Amino acid sequence: MKEKILLIDGHSILNRAFFGIPDLTNSEGLHTNGIYGFLMILFKILEEENPTHLTVAFDVHAPTFRHKMYEAYKGTRKPMAEELRQQVPVMKQVLQAMGIHIVEKEGLEADDVIGTLSRTCEDRGLEVTVLSGDRDLLQLATESIKIRIPKTKGGKTEVEDYYAKDVQERYQVTPEEFVDMKALMGDTSDNIPGVPGIGEKTAAKLIGKYHNIETAWEHRQEIRPERIANLLTENWEQALLSKRLAAICTEAELAFAPEDARMGDLYTKEAYALFQRLQFKNLLSRFDLPHEETDLEAGFVRLTGKQEAEELFQKAFQSDRVGVVIQKDAINDLPLFAGRKEIAGIGLCFSDDQTYYIEIGKEMEKSWAMDRLRKLSGETKSLAMFDIKENLPDFFPKKQEVCFDLMVAAYLLDPLKSRYSLEEIGREYLELLYEEEKEEGRKWITCCHDAFVAYQAVPVLQDRLKKEQMEELFRKIEMPLVFTLYDMEQNGVKIAAKELKEYGEKLAGKIRQLEEEIYEEAGEKFNINSPKQLGVILFEHMRIPGGRKTKTGYSTAADVLEKLALDYPFVNKILEYRQYAKLKSTYADGLAAFIREDGRIHGKFNQTIAATGRLSSTEPNLQNIPVRMELGRMIRKAFIPEQGFVFVDADYSQIELRILAHCSEDEHLIAAYKEAKDIHRATASQVFGVPFEEVTEELRRNAKAVNFGIVYGISSFGLSQDLSITRKEADAYIKGYFKTYPGIKRFLDDCVSQAKEKGYAVTLLGRRRPVPELTSKNFAQRNFGERVAMNAPIQGAAADIMKIAMIGVNTRLKEEGLRSRLVLQVHDELLIETKEEEVETVKRILEEEMGQAVSLRVPLEIDINVGDNWYEAK
Repeated sequence: MKEKILLIDGHSILNRAFFGIPDLTNSEGLHTNGIYGFLMILFKILEEENPTHLTVAFDVHAPTFRHKMYEAYKGTRKPMAEELRQQVPVMKQVLQAMGIHIVEKEGLEADDVIGTLSRTCEDRGLEVTVLSGDRDLLQLATESIKIRIPKTKGGKTEVEDYYAKDVQERYQVTPEEFVDMKALMGDTSDNIPGVPGIGEKTAAKLIGKYHNIETAWEHRQEIRPERIANLLTENWEQALLSKRLAAICTEAELAFAPEDARMGDLYTKEAYALFQRLQFKNLLSRFDLPHEETDLEAGFVRLTGKQEAEELFQKAFQSDRVGVVIQKDAINDLPLFAGRKEIAGIGLCFSDDQTYYIEIGKEMEKSWAMDRLRKLSGETKSLAMFDIKENLPDFFPKKQEVCFDLMVAAYLLDPLKSRYSLEEIGREYLELLYEEEKEEGRKWITCCHDAFVAYQAVPVLQDRLKKEQMEELFRKIEMPLVFTLYDMEQNGVKIAAKELKEYGEKLAGKIRQLEEEIYEEAGEKFNINSPKQLGVILFEHMRIPGGRKTKTGYSTAADVLEKLALDYPFVNKILEYRQYAKLKSTYADGLAAFIREDGRIHGKFNQTIAATGRLSSTEPNLQNIPVRMELGRMIRKAFIPEQGFVFVDADYSQIELRILAHCSEDEHLIAAYKEAKDIHRATASQVFGVPFEEVTEELRRNAKAVNFGIVYGISSFGLSQDLSITRKEADAYIKGYFKTYPGIKRFLDDCVSQAKEKGYAVTLLGRRRPVPELTSKNFAQRNFGERVAMNAPIQGAAADIMKIAMIGVNTRLKEEGLRSRLVLQVHDELLIETKEEEVETVKRILEEEMGQAVSLRVPLEIDINVGDNWYEAK
């Protein structure tokens, strides 16, 4: 088998990776996206090429021949981004740790190194593959030298391959002539000026005929059209310079022997350590290194006997702080039991030098171990766990106030993350790196690592929370909320299966009716759910104007159809069809799948997902129950209380606008709320200059859109879309609004300026929402950041207030020994399944706990309704 060398243009591929992958940083603050992307490309090409030799060439920071030539001609080249510059030396460290040969020489650019090495290796009988994003290297292609150029197409990276024949086919010139072609057409990405006005096709045609720029110059009088001849004449010196810039040196003096580049095992201990430091977790699985026990693991102790476990618990009872991990394993994959997990062991840490694993089994019953954990929660001052709510069905602490949930703390400190784990907390706050053990006999090691992190991270997280002034928010709101949400999940909400089925049948009938009407008007049957077929029907067969064609066909997105629906009833039917189909699949059919044996849905409420602090609901999402369409609202009829109970529904009235009034201190808005005026009618009166009594429903509706839109930083364009008015009219509405309520304008401007200065927005109760978009180079992203900076303090404060109310209501229901229970929270609304004789008591509790959750400059108003199902109560 012939030997092959892979030559990589280091700076070119690193640069491509840097701009192709979103920014990544490790716990040291080092940017790593370029390095990570480089490695991913490297591994892919190695698998495809299977080379015997490998070399990476880098530019040298000292000015090279090309730098000097270009600077003499037209100033300095664009400097390398600092985030990329800092990755270059680390990239070299990684390659050296992997045993990969690196070549660089002062005065030479990487392509000159590659040009020389490719010819040297070809002469010595090796096959050569060159990987670079620089098309200048196409001049090196021969029958045994292949140039591979990565390019992005459709959001994916593809690699183009060029031997000499491929260059000729693609550009109509030979590799040798490619230099002259570049001299004419130039390359702004590589700082080759070329001849202005001559593009690729013209350059290829000229060089294809004359073979080089010198011959073309000699025959310039023959060149047609005359304009091209004139361009060459006027820019001849620039063309010569461009050729020198584009030409790659193939005879540089380099101390190189192919044996220096022979590949060995890339996955060394040194490389593994660097990958860990760089936090390339998903690349660590490529290493097949024998496990070496770390100093930390030397302190891990595995216990299987009850007597030694009891002695351990006795020591733990005396500790002020304990880290606990309850390890669970899936025990069955059968449909009936899928996802059910049993406790396999407990990780326990209460000192710096030892961590314990208590194995649950024949000698150690789960009930005994959980009983000892419960006693421990009554003895220690701080019991640290990750995602406490998930463990509460197995272990409910004796004292809730001693619990410290690391997931909740990590979320508060960085609410923009998509997920949290003990491993990430260990890496970010303790600089501790470890991998999850996959082998059955070593899973207890992971549990010990996690318990150690749980123990060690508490003081670090506490200090951060204190420093960022969120300790009280964590202790008084987020931690008590964990147990309130658990109660709600356990309570669940009852569903009338028969009612739900009838609702689904009603939707199915409406869907069939709409299908028939749509087919009749279209004049043919088609798949209404197919955007492609629908686009053809709308914009070709029915000739409706306004079609926006994309690569995959006409766009039939909701925003496109909503505009057309105003003038075309047929399009409105399509939108209706989509809404009913969504209602049926997501709610009528979807909810039925979540009903448990007790006839109730026990969904999950998540407090570590939304960056603003709002709660979210999953399995199923009960916070997304439709409210705009009457048929959508009717789904609430399927939500019913137990026999002898009714639903009491309490809803904050305009809470975000009231928070805005408080925060902005705008005297007009505060006065309107204190006088208990219809706030939207009052706004319409002020903004549109109409007496309060003469405000029409349309004016009130427009004022309502402005009121709520302002909270979300709405633009004149957004308001014009919402109200179907011109952008100029919308702009006048917004300006009129700010003139009426000048305090709001000042407050929103302050929100943006403070977020720009500090890097985050903050709520009344101190919750922080980072706004990195404000520093983006992208205009649209910065605009989005400004809207976030305006809205986060308001929406976040509303979320905080609702959380305080939920905790208060749930606590009062229990303390007063009521059978009524909190079952749902949807944004600004609480639903209580209430014993019939306890209705008045529950109403009083709701008014007190919701109304007095915080003290604002305007009153918090609560709407309370009672009903035999959620529809009636709402």
